[in-house]
Amino acid sequence: MKFIKRLLTWWNGQTLGTQLYTRLRGQPVGQDGNGNKFYQNADGSRRWVIYDGEMEASRVSPEWHGWLHHTFRLPPTEDPFPKRSWQKPHVENLTGTEDAYAPVGSLRSGEATAKADYVAWKPE
Repeated sequence: MKFIKRLLTWWNGQTLGTQLYTRLRGQPVGQDGNGNKFYQNADGSRRWVIYDGEMEASRVSPEWHGWLHHTFRLPPTEDPFPKRSWQKPHVENLTGTEDAYAPVGSLRSGEATAKADYVAWKPE
């Protein structure tokens, strides 16, 4: 079943064409904390990622994103960013999931109540 999904769909992991190209011409560069694997061709002109699980672009950390888009010449495995004390760990975009951020007062947070200091505008 997994083979048929990969053969017919692109969102269930790498396609057979990508897998074949990766095996023939891909040079492994590194792997991030999410298990995503990064590759490039021999001259470094093409760079790509093979996702571990669901294909979601927000699962790629900023360091690897910069390398994929040729913003940085060296990958994070060779030239890592210095970590700052104020930085939080990278988290994928959780919009549309149960873990999505819900600010106080939103319907999703369960705290949507009318405040006493609010007076609705009424036209004269």
